[in-house]
Amino acid sequence: MTDLAVTLLRTRWLVRAPIWLFRARLGFVFGQRLLMLEHLGRKSGRPRYVVLEVVDRTATGYVLAAGFGERTQWLRNLDAHPNAHVSIGTRTHVPVTARRLQPDEAAQILRRYAARNPRAWAKLRPVFERTLGAPIWESGTTLPMVLLTER
Repeated sequence: MTDLAVTLLRTRWLVRAPIWLFRARLGFVFGQRLLMLEHLGRKSGRPRYVVLEVVDRTATGYVLAAGFGERTQWLRNLDAHPNAHVSIGTRTHVPVTARRLQPDEAAQILRRYAARNPRAWAKLRPVFERTLGAPIWESGTTLPMVLLTER
């Protein structure tokens, strides 16, 4: 199962398909669990789009996990240009600012995610460990996480 999930995550057309639903203002079909992140390319400065799972939410924002670690393109782009926009549910083009979470903050959020979604975490953890190339510990994770705060 892990090999299949990793292969699917690396299949560009498949992971990009939800972008078209969001751009057609149909993102509400995903509820509040997925969002579309519109950010700028770090080198080109051109708009880039990716649909991601919301790992946690705060009163003013959303937490995302970079499943491919430090080589995750949207993460690298947000490091260069932290101002971005999200579409989630019926809300579109909401301005946000990105901030990387410290490992202890990320670990706390990961523990909450695992407690809320034990079956999903049981399936996702080995996939993330495979894509990261390192084990994920809820006590101090190597999984990069980002907080997107509404501006």
